[in-house]
Amino acid sequence: MENTGYRNFGQKLAMHTAPTLLGIKCASLLSLRIESEEVCDYSAYFNYRVSAKGLKSRILCSCRSHTLLLVYHEKLLTARLADRSARKVLENSGYASDWSLEECLSFLAQRIQCSSEFPHEIGIFLGYPTEDVLGFIANHGDNYKFCGCWKVYGCEESAKRTFANYEKCRKFLCNKLNEGADLYQALKLS
Repeated sequence: MENTGYRNFGQKLAMHTAPTLLGIKCASLLSLRIESEEVCDYSAYFNYRVSAKGLKSRILCSCRSHTLLLVYHEKLLTARLADRSARKVLENSGYASDWSLEECLSFLAQRIQCSSEFPHEIGIFLGYPTEDVLGFIANHGDNYKFCGCWKVYGCEESAKRTFANYEKCRKFLCNKLNEGADLYQALKLS
């Protein structure tokens, strides 16, 4: 499957999902301007290659110009969704308390496709601190303390450390690809 299109896909994954690929973030969301058929093929191949690492990708939504792809670490995301405060946010958004990861992801995809407003509980899936997700919802995205990878309403210093770690992951993975490795070599899967 190693072609120019797939290599570009790998570079986009490295740039936008590196913290998830390297295991320090439970999930990342990527908006792609690629034919949805190609994204399906690339996603299936990605899932095949990275399954041993517990990584997965899932298309949440496709329209004429964009495809939203969630890349996630299954164990980390399952643990995140089991967190009591995170689960409460999801329950307040219509998720059942006993739903599996797969059921939660299906409902999230449905909410993205069918809602007139983007479902802000997605921050829970992306590993954002619960207080920041709640702050964003309550303030309609305004009145935040700091903005980086997300809008911070809680502990600014902790968020800045997290953002710096995410940036280190991006630089590491992108440098590996720039040196000629493919995504799977960089992840030590080949």
